[in-house]
Amino acid sequence: MTFHLTAGQRALLEAALVQRQHQLDRRLSEHHHGLSRAEHAREVLLQDGDDAPQRESEREMDLAMTDMETQELGAVSQALKRLPGPEYGICADCSSEIPFDRLKVEPWALRCVACESKRETRSGRLAGA
Repeated sequence: MTFHLTAGQRALLEAALVQRQHQLDRRLSEHHHGLSRAEHAREVLLQDGDDAPQRESEREMDLAMTDMETQELGAVSQALKRLPGPEYGICADCSSEIPFDRLKVEPWALRCVACESKRETRSGRLAGA
C-alpha cells in the first residue's frame, strides 16, 4: 500500500479539514440561531409582512447559502473519513494522485484539476441546455 502523501502532509491536511469543519459548524449554528433549517426559513419568511417580496428573496438566498455550507460540511466530513486510507488524494475519475498543492487549497477535493474541469464543463453544458 503506497501513500503519495507524507505523514506530515496528511497531518497538515487533517488540521485544515478539522478547522474547516469547525468553521462551517459554527457558521451554520450562528446562522440558524439554534433552529432547524425549516424553522429558520419560516422565521425569515414571517418577519415583517410589509416587505414580503424582499423577505422571500432573502429567504431564498439564505437557503442557498445554507445548502452550500451544508454540502461543503458533508464533503469535509467525508474527506476526514477517507484521510487515513489509501483512497484519500486519489482522483475519483482517473485514479491519478491529486497533487498536494491542490489538496492544500481544497483538502476535500475528490478529483484532480483536469477531471474536475471536465466535470464542471459537462455540468455547465447540461445546465445551459
